[in-house]
Amino acid sequence: MRRLIALLAAAVLAGCTVGPNYRRPPLNPPEQHRGQAGAAEAASLADQAWWEVFQDDALRGLIREALANGYDVRLAAWRIEEARANAGIARSAVFPAFQGQVAAGHGRQSGVEGTLLQFNVNASWEFDLWGRIRRSNEAALAQFLASEEARRGVFLSLASEVATRYFLLRELDLQLAIARRTSGAFQETYDLFDKRLQGGAASALETTSAEALLASTAANIPDLERQIVEQENELAFLLGRNPGPIPRGAALNDQFLPPAVPPGLPSDLLRRRPDLREAEQNLIAANAGVGVANADFFPSISLTGAFGGVAPQISQLFPAGRTWTIGGGLLTPVFQGRRLREQYRAAVARWEQARVLYEQSVTNAFGEVSTALVAYQKFAEVERERAREVNAYREAFRLSNLRYVAGLSDYLEVLQTQQQLFPAEILLAQARYNRLATLVQLYRTLGGGWQLTDPQWTGGQQGAQP
Repeated sequence: MRRLIALLAAAVLAGCTVGPNYRRPPLNPPEQHRGQAGAAEAASLADQAWWEVFQDDALRGLIREALANGYDVRLAAWRIEEARANAGIARSAVFPAFQGQVAAGHGRQSGVEGTLLQFNVNASWEFDLWGRIRRSNEAALAQFLASEEARRGVFLSLASEVATRYFLLRELDLQLAIARRTSGAFQETYDLFDKRLQGGAASALETTSAEALLASTAANIPDLERQIVEQENELAFLLGRNPGPIPRGAALNDQFLPPAVPPGLPSDLLRRRPDLREAEQNLIAANAGVGVANADFFPSISLTGAFGGVAPQISQLFPAGRTWTIGGGLLTPVFQGRRLREQYRAAVARWEQARVLYEQSVTNAFGEVSTALVAYQKFAEVERERAREVNAYREAFRLSNLRYVAGLSDYLEVLQTQQQLFPAEILLAQARYNRLATLVQLYRTLGGGWQLTDPQWTGGQQGAQP
């Protein structure tokens, strides 16, 4: 028996792990991101923590609350627990398995008929000669790590979504303020014309024109109020709370915009972006699955043992009725109707799919960064031109007022310039929001906060290192 155990132990020590060892597929990252201003450098906006990029205290509080209580974060945490348990299940296969059984029945033993008591303890242990169990552990560990990366991806996506919706809320607030201010000005004009019409000093054309402009502008107010409530409810959902008002901080035009947004090296996306790291862990798991399917072609060797007893009385169960066995087994997959070969082909196909998905994710990441970079630059140009447009209309409004006072034009000219100013101010507010939203998108596509630990992510500044 000792020789058998020694022989099996030596076989285990000399055993190999069949199947391919993981190697990252060859990639071809660009030397620098398309749309990047200047030479490529390692520094990146993604190196900053989210509370450094978003400097509105109210927004920081909302992000911190969402990361602590949001539904997506809680779901991701339980997915990690499931993956951790599955990894533990796979790891348990390296240990012996024991099973106990106790039974009572009627029978005959040694010529005596009556009640017989029986107990058995069975043990089995599979020698991982070909690495099947090791490959299973490798796959389970990779799936667990993929779930960890998925959770960090949820952190980044949730922080970005809260910031984007908060900036949209502040844009709607600004639009509402512009609409109310413009509507108030049109109301004063209409009241003036109406009084003059009643006194015979104004024409019906002037009065009805002023009333039409007032109604057109005032119609925006309830719609903007509706959109504000909708955005507040969406934000409340992201925070994991019931619908309600959302606290505000800095106005839209006072929100921080960094002077420069370095994207870093394209190759660094592979280690910064959690979705790419998750895709690679899935590829590692699929690669290990090929090894498991490959190991199934080889015989499995196991050591089994049993200890038990049968006796008519409990007192005789252990000394007199005791039995034991120990031995080894060899299970050889001689013929299984091509099942093993098809299982192997399926495993290879899953690996190929995971490889394509990984390469697709990497290529798409380069495109996302380039799109966000160019958008951030172009929206800055749009905002400058929109500001120029607004300043021009404001000057035209001032000049038209002067012309009206001097008797060089009627008030319809003043109304027309004021009517043109309102949409221009709305478009300027949208341009500022687009810049802020693109900053958030750029931070997300670069894998922002990739150096943060989980407590730092959820704790914000409280979790920051000094």
